[in-house]
Amino acid sequence: MQSIINYFNKPILKLPLLFGLATGVLAFLFFLGLYALDIMPLGKILDFGIYLIMIAGACWYYRKTVGKGMLHLWEALTIGYVVNCVAALVNGWLIYAFITFVDPELFIRYTSEMLHLLDQGKVELIKNIKEPEYLKMYNEIKSMQPSVVIKDEISKKMVMGIIPILIISLILRKQNYGIYHNKS
Repeated sequence: MQSIINYFNKPILKLPLLFGLATGVLAFLFFLGLYALDIMPLGKILDFGIYLIMIAGACWYYRKTVGKGMLHLWEALTIGYVVNCVAALVNGWLIYAFITFVDPELFIRYTSEMLHLLDQGKVELIKNIKEPEYLKMYNEIKSMQPSVVIKDEISKKMVMGIIPILIISLILRKQNYGIYHNKS
């Protein structure tokens, strides 16, 4: 057990895990804010700005405190992806708990809206993907369970995070070039 604790006690993992936890909670608070304003919070990706700010903050903080002004690209990428993954996992579970125990009607409303959108585009969809595929998609949405929000949250955030995390990593990296170049 101590070896596991020692493994996760390294700054390259501990810091992004803490930032990821904070990001997941902040994103859930954003979800609650949308819910309080009576805006359908499920399926919205507006909280991704919180993710980007916290990823950049985690990289900057690591560079400042642990790296003493230095941050390699691989460190920044590791930090970015760990923050993103942990935040999506925490946020997904918190949303799942909310729609399971607090307001189950929210998930029913969400699936109804999805089915309504599918019905509105039925003619175009049948023209493009044919009727059997349309019916399959319709039945899949109709039979969705609340646990699907966890998988959706993780998959959306991981796909959306690829390019921004790379850009943040490239911007915030700073290497000690004196090691690599001979200053004559």
